[in-house]
Amino acid sequence: MSLSPKTKRTIRRILLLLAVFIVLGGLFTWQKFFREEAQIFTSEAEQFKYGSLGAEGDRGIPYYLWVVLPRVFPDLMPGPGGYRSFGLVWEEGQEMPVGFSKKVVGFARVTNNCAICHTSTYRLIEDETPRVVVGAPAHANNLQAMLRFLFKAAHDPRFNSDTIMNEIRLVNANNYGNGGLSFVDRQIYRYVLIPFTKKALLKQEKQFTWMERFVDDNTPKPDWGPGRDDAMNLTKYFMTQQKEDNSVGPTDFPSVWNLGVRSGKDNAGKQMLLNWTGDTPAVRSVLIDSALGLGAPPRPWFLRRMAAVDSYLSNMPPPAWPFTQTNPINPQLATAGKNIYLRDCAACHEPRGERTNKVIPIGEVGTDLERTKSWSKAAAEEANRKVKELGIDRPPMTELDPYGYISPPLDGIWLRAPYLHNGSVPTLRDLLNSPNERPVTFHRGYDVFDPTKVGFKEPAPQPTGPTGELRQRYFLFDTRTRGEGNGGHLYGTTLMPAEKDQLLEYLKTL
Repeated sequence: MSLSPKTKRTIRRILLLLAVFIVLGGLFTWQKFFREEAQIFTSEAEQFKYGSLGAEGDRGIPYYLWVVLPRVFPDLMPGPGGYRSFGLVWEEGQEMPVGFSKKVVGFARVTNNCAICHTSTYRLIEDETPRVVVGAPAHANNLQAMLRFLFKAAHDPRFNSDTIMNEIRLVNANNYGNGGLSFVDRQIYRYVLIPFTKKALLKQEKQFTWMERFVDDNTPKPDWGPGRDDAMNLTKYFMTQQKEDNSVGPTDFPSVWNLGVRSGKDNAGKQMLLNWTGDTPAVRSVLIDSALGLGAPPRPWFLRRMAAVDSYLSNMPPPAWPFTQTNPINPQLATAGKNIYLRDCAACHEPRGERTNKVIPIGEVGTDLERTKSWSKAAAEEANRKVKELGIDRPPMTELDPYGYISPPLDGIWLRAPYLHNGSVPTLRDLLNSPNERPVTFHRGYDVFDPTKVGFKEPAPQPTGPTGELRQRYFLFDTRTRGEGNGGHLYGTTLMPAEKDQLLEYLKTL
């Protein structure tokens, strides 16, 4: 039975309307969820600090939700000051902390980049503006505390659309039309972004159950504390299907300036290695694996960005000793110290030297061995397979069981405190003392610098609360805790006091 002309016209109109609705729906979806706005930066340093790695799809937190989380959950923060309480670097006049990227992909989203672990500050006195150094270890950033905050917030009943939208309204001073959220955007936040973000955080938390394990003696794994992460366990449980174990391997964030002298072959043509136990032979591999851990997708743009970051960091010079007016380097002491360095230190620490960026067996260096237990040949083999499956061509990780720690160059060593792979020695002066003379406990996360001992000062307790009770706001590091030992590295400990002064003066020049 044939259709009448009128019926055919009706059907065509209906199909046309459906097509229009589909097109408009597609445009709406693209506009509100997938449209990308390019980020513009005036320098490579700015892009390193605030640029996206492309992780918005997997890890992006909606901007206004990110803004109000400290307001909704102040009791879950480590202290007052919002996100600053995590020890983040926050430059004056900047909307975001260093290491955080705000990018529009449909809506403004917040993600992390490499600078969250590799940009730092220092001061000579408390009341001066912190000086920001790109590429330095983020010694005050408590990454683990920030992760725990997000996961606790996601479990909290206050993480609901009514509570959060009310805070967003207050942040916008009740005026959504003045640069805030439109009516449509408010509905998207209420019914899509807030519930989906909560669900995503709870899902992501399951990737970190290893972090909260209780070990054989029914004690929790030690906290990472400021300036550290458990790098190879993070890699192991993100990139492999290895079973959870009781290993603990918190290690200091490294400096990432001058990476070119750490990559490739040494002066004798031997391969140099990176990561604390020599797990990787190439800078590009470290950058790629780290960025994948931040949620970056393995797309061509990502690989081009990694190449640009590699070039930038490989050619970044280390920071020079900055205290030329208040604490200038003594040239006579430094010259004498250079002779000591060449005699006692250069074989392991001179760029491209005989043992530089090579693994020194644990039996020789004698430092805490727990980090070596957090990685394995089997994990490296599986991680290499995973990266290949993602379609990424990068130099493979070293497929060996760790047996010691690499000896890195000492460029910019003055700003790489605390020292040793686990950050268990607060100053260079302490490192030149025998282990039984090194501090058993000290506090991490304070950025007032000690130019005499070369490291960060021990902070004084501060009056807090209505009673003015003296309390220590910084993280207590206890070298008696598993994985936190400050023994080993006896090099330089037998020098005479005058020789230690000379060597320390020279190390300031590197």
